Parts: sequence; C-alpha cells; structure tokens
Amino acid sequence: MNHTEEITSQVKKSKLKTVSLITFVFIGSYASIFIIYPSSYWTEYFNLPFPKLVLDILGNLVFCILILTFSLFIDRVLDKKISWMAHPLKRLLVQILFQILGALIVIISLAIIFYTLGDYVVTLPVKTDIRQALYTVISIILWSLMVSALNTGDFLLKNWKNATIKAAEYKVNAAENKQLLAEIELQALKLQLDPHFVFNNLSVLSELILKDQQLGYDFTENFAKVYRYLLVNSKKPLVQLHEELQFLDAYLFLINNRIGDGCAFQINIDQSKLNMLIPPITLQLFIENTLKHNRTEEENPLIVHIYSNNNDELVVSNTLLPLIKKVPSTGIGLKNIISRYALLSDRKVSVEENNKTFTVKVPLI
Repeated sequence: MNHTEEITSQVKKSKLKTVSLITFVFIGSYASIFIIYPSSYWTEYFNLPFPKLVLDILGNLVFCILILTFSLFIDRVLDKKISWMAHPLKRLLVQILFQILGALIVIISLAIIFYTLGDYVVTLPVKTDIRQALYTVISIILWSLMVSALNTGDFLLKNWKNATIKAAEYKVNAAENKQLLAEIELQALKLQLDPHFVFNNLSVLSELILKDQQLGYDFTENFAKVYRYLLVNSKKPLVQLHEELQFLDAYLFLINNRIGDGCAFQINIDQSKLNMLIPPITLQLFIENTLKHNRTEEENPLIVHIYSNNNDELVVSNTLLPLIKKVPSTGIGLKNIISRYALLSDRKVSVEENNKTFTVKVPLI
C-alpha cells in the first residue's frame, strides 16, 4: 500500500467512525426520551402531521451531529493541550467540564432557535413539567459524555496498538542492528589475514614456473581456488564443513609446495559431520598460526591433525616445535576465531596446551 492509498484508507475509516457515532447517538437519544417521557407523550408525538414529524427527526439528527462534532472538537483540542498519558486525572476533570459546558451551549442555542421558529418545530407538550425538562438536559449531557468516552477509548486503544507495534518494531530493528553490527565485525575479522601468505606464494609460483611448468600450472589453479573461496564466502557467516575442507585441500597444496616435507597434515573427518557449519577461513587461520610459531623440518616434521569428535567439534591439534627465536605473538589468529564464534554461537572455542601439543576445539554449528 502506497502513501496515497494509506491516506485514503484512513479518511474512509474516519468517516465510517463518525457516521457510526452519529447513528449511535441518534438512536440512543430517542431511547432516552422514550424512557424519560410517559406513553401519552409518544401517543401525541406520533399523531403529529408527517411534515412536522420529519422536521423533528431532522432537527434531532442535527442536534446529535452538533453534540458529536463539539465532543470530537474538544477531544482534539485537549489531546494537544493535556495528554492522557502525562496527566490522566487532570485531563478527565477538564474534559468532563468542557463536555458539560459544550452540551449546555448546544442545548441553549437550539432552544433559542426552536423558540424562534415556533410552530415549525415540535415542542414539548404543555404537560411536560420541569422535572422532565431537567431529565432531558441531563440525558443530553450524559450522551455527550458517552460520546467523549467512546472517542477517548478509541484514542487510547489506537495509542496502545501503536505503542505495541512500535515496541515490536524497536525489537526487530534492534535485532537487525545487532545482526548488522555482527556482520560488520565479522567482516572486519575475516580481513585479518596474514599478507605474507600472498607474497610467499607468489614467490613460490615464480620459482615453480621456471622449474616445472605443470606444477606451476597446478599451483596457479589451487592459488586461484583459495582466493575464489575467499571472495565467494567473504560475506557468509557460515559455510558447510565440506566446502571448508575443499578449500583446505587447495590451501594445503600451496603449503606443501612452499615448505616441502617439513609439515605433515592428517585429516580424519566423520562423513556425518560434512554438512554441519563452520565460519569460513577458520582452518586457514589455524594453520597459519601453527606455521608461524613452529619449526618445519624434514627430519622432524611438524604434525597437524584435523579431526572431528563425538561432541560435534572440529579439533585441530599440532605438535609443538617452538622456533629458536620466538616470533612475537599478537594472538590475532586465535582471537579472530574466538571473536567470530562469540558472534555466531553460544558455544565457545576450547584451547588446550601442554608440553607436547597445542589443541583447539571449535564447535560445528
């Protein structure tokens, strides 16, 4: 629904509401008069000439419209001056006072008009005493207050509905903003990749092209697969494990050609876990972190074991072969993974270290 259609719909609803209130007051006024006055009054009333009867009914309709219009006008004015939410008691007292005064003004004005018109309108029988006249005035005032009460109830109901809708929208917007913030943070974390990886692989590629063109071609293909994966999945919070393992296969091809037999990778993943989810590039960060802080020697290769356990976790464990000259650790790689899981899951990353191995367990989602 566009803006114009929405305005048209609101206007139609407003008109329907006004017509409904006028009908309610019109029928109610006759019901009140029927209760107040004796049957003799109604006998004389329905024996009136048809033109006068119609004129009386039209006059009563005009009276009801005036009462209703005045009541709605008072509501609109007071809505701007005194809020129901901020000052309910003050608003109630002021509204009752103005409704009574307004009804009296309408009654007196119409009484003057009826008196001026004389025989052209229906007047009360001579038998009608002061008590009946007083009852009539009180009845009119009560109907005026009832109209105001109905309009106020409708106003408060709409406000309650709007407040409920706004509260729901606020929750949705808060959730969306939280998700957006999480995606932004996740994107920033994904970009924390070691730039040396690019330069090292380009250096290896240039050497392979000179020595073995086929191997150089294969290296280029896997290098392209690695970066294609990074580009395609950079905006995804999660990927299926089998996709991450395919990426890992291409990535390890690059690693093996760069460091030779100095590192051995053992992968043992339960087939039933392959469709579970994991943040993309997780395994690359683990391996980069491992290679950064350990020696890679052909005589004593670094062992990296990647496997799944019965707790729906992916385990990455490596033997410890500390560098002779330790590289200062910023902890970015591991912090990256922990931060990503904090954004994506209630389950936490587990880190264990002893004298022989360093192990990280990440939940499969």
